[in-house]
Amino acid sequence: MSFQAYIDNIKIKTGKTPADFKKLAEEKGFIKQGELQVKATEITNWLKEEFELGHGHAMAIYATFKGTS
Repeated sequence: MSFQAYIDNIKIKTGKTPADFKKLAEEKGFIKQGELQVKATEITNWLKEEFELGHGHAMAIYATFKGTS
């Protein structure tokens, strides 16, 4: 599955874009002044628990936070 397919499927499942998730992560204190404050595991666990994303999908969102997409 391509990276864009992951992002598209996340949008279909949750109604949220990577920018929406970034804003939520900032509200939770995971990102401050554009810098990640926590490790990938904390973010992926949050996305899995709160949004029922699979690991690959959660990592795709994390990649957008890191700017590696």
